[in-house]
Amino acid sequence: MEQFYYNHFDKMEQGVYYAILKGIRDLETEFLIPACESSRLREIFFQLRLDHPEIFWATGYHYRFYRDSPNIIFCPEYLFQKDKILEHQKAMDARVRKLVRGMDGMSELEKEKYVHDFICENVRYDKLKKPYSHEVIGPLGQGVGVCEGIAKSVKILLDAAKVWNIIVLCGNNPEKGIKYRHVWNIVRIGGTYYHMDATFDDTLTGESAGMEALIRYDYFNLPDKQIFRDHEPLIAPAPKCTDGDHFYYREKKLSFTKEEDVYKRALQAAKKKKTLVFHWRGGYFTREIFLNLVNHVRKAGEEKNLTPYISTNFAQAVMKVSFREPEKQEEIVLEDANISEKYEE
Repeated sequence: MEQFYYNHFDKMEQGVYYAILKGIRDLETEFLIPACESSRLREIFFQLRLDHPEIFWATGYHYRFYRDSPNIIFCPEYLFQKDKILEHQKAMDARVRKLVRGMDGMSELEKEKYVHDFICENVRYDKLKKPYSHEVIGPLGQGVGVCEGIAKSVKILLDAAKVWNIIVLCGNNPEKGIKYRHVWNIVRIGGTYYHMDATFDDTLTGESAGMEALIRYDYFNLPDKQIFRDHEPLIAPAPKCTDGDHFYYREKKLSFTKEEDVYKRALQAAKKKKTLVFHWRGGYFTREIFLNLVNHVRKAGEEKNLTPYISTNFAQAVMKVSFREPEKQEEIVLEDANISEKYEE
């Protein structure tokens, strides 16, 4: 397990970190930790929980202090009573072991995809944001979660499968309507770092308006340049991700640079009545380019006497295309993978 954030604290803060970690693991109701400023204590506690998603029962804290004392009394806030924590621990350990057994013999990349696909197939974004949805017990135990719980679940599974990964954190942006800080994962595959946001792909995955349900990979192994098209800047340290050659759609030869290639693949999809998901990397994904690609899809549909349905993740230049019987009306929609992180209208 990578204690990434621990390694970025100074020695005093590392002492606070370990004192809190030990007390929580021992299920203590209060214990002494070295005194530190409240703002730093808040960051240490939050980032400790990113390093250690297995301590799902500790969601907050309060503390008491005495003037001139070198210590403060730390009082963690637990989701459950001690006996219930132990019960959930046992269930979570069994769940993780079972899922990890399914990755036996896989490469690092295959393990990453296995975990990503598990989230997209089995976890529903929890718009009600229940307390346990921020912890692994939500996605792995209840099948629901928000970005924090999903990223923690990815980490605990990849940690168990011995694939290096961390949880990364960006800020909110009220001017853009983004109310909440967002978290996702950086993974190291073959010695190279990539962004993988299972939450965003989860919100795009599924059947909509009669389209075939497909797992999406719009946010699978992205470099910095690509992920920050629709993610806010990070507010905590993280490795640089510079390799764009192993983005999922590029690896699967579904990343096109020529408009005629889009037409050919759309024609194949229309002929087989299959859904096509592809990425555009032939220059900036402008409105003009988008409309040109729509016209190529229309042309492919007309040749097979079918009507297209097109949904587009504009920020990541990914289009999903399916074809319907000719009496159906053409539809073009814009997808927003970040909709659950924004203010409700």
